[in-house]
Amino acid sequence: MHAIEAINNTLHLCNRPTPSPKPGEVLIQVHAAGINRPDIMQRQGLYPPPKGASDILGLEVSGTIIDLGDSHAPFKLGDKVCALLTGGGYAEYCTVPTQQCLPIPQGLSYIQAAALPETFFTVWSNVFDQAKLQAKETILIHGGSSGIGTTAIQLAKSFGAQVIVTAGSEEKCLFCMQLGADLTINYRAQDFVTIINEYTANQGVDVILDMIGGDYLQRNIKCMNFDARLIHIALQGGIKTEINLLPVMLKRLHITGSTLRARSPLFKAKIAAQLQQHVWPLLESGAIEPVIQKAFPLADAAKAHALMESSQHIGKIILTI
Repeated sequence: MHAIEAINNTLHLCNRPTPSPKPGEVLIQVHAAGINRPDIMQRQGLYPPPKGASDILGLEVSGTIIDLGDSHAPFKLGDKVCALLTGGGYAEYCTVPTQQCLPIPQGLSYIQAAALPETFFTVWSNVFDQAKLQAKETILIHGGSSGIGTTAIQLAKSFGAQVIVTAGSEEKCLFCMQLGADLTINYRAQDFVTIINEYTANQGVDVILDMIGGDYLQRNIKCMNFDARLIHIALQGGIKTEINLLPVMLKRLHITGSTLRARSPLFKAKIAAQLQQHVWPLLESGAIEPVIQKAFPLADAAKAHALMESSQHIGKIILTI
């Protein structure tokens, strides 16, 4: 099969053996694969795959099941699915634990479906499962125009929350507003702490979804409500910073973080079931939809990475196979 491998920080089209599904897995003929920041980090040598995972890049795909690892799979041959992977998505075929597959929502294309797993699993597990965002609460989403951000905006609004986002340009802020955000802040030109505290009458926000880390930590704390929850899902701004613990104690703040890739298939199965129950109907009704900037052929994976690294995109970038 054709696949993309990363060697010395560059991407190459190569030939690899087609994998065979183990018991509890299925083999997917891949039609499209999503691009994600961890792919960039893996290409750069900064994020090695977990033990036992494919060294081929790619954490999410859509396609058709063409082989079942055992007779107990809840799917059948020919089913159209999207799936969350630990690796192997930039290829014509991939294997994945059955419970990490979901049927493609009715009405969505393969390209749209490939944009779902990584962002929807991440947002649901962090914002709703861990931070327990409730209706009428306020959430701050950093990087609102990213794949994670555009997903989080739509889901938070769908479940009745008020949404504040930061983004890096007026164009991106406008897009986030059109997507449903109640307040947008251009972090290159405005101080989000001052604006949020003015907007909320110094009450602050209840949940923060942060992919920056670094010196954003102390700034986040300054605009958090009592009993607020701060979830770190990436550290684009650095892994170290100083923190004043006094407001953490006085406001009873919850500060945590997570990574999804190394979590167990059982954990991912739980999230998949929640998505199918609570979110898939929203996708099928058209109430929400994945935001896609551009799709590239598999052989142009390097161009897709360059676009993501430029930060000029809004939403997801996809490879087509």
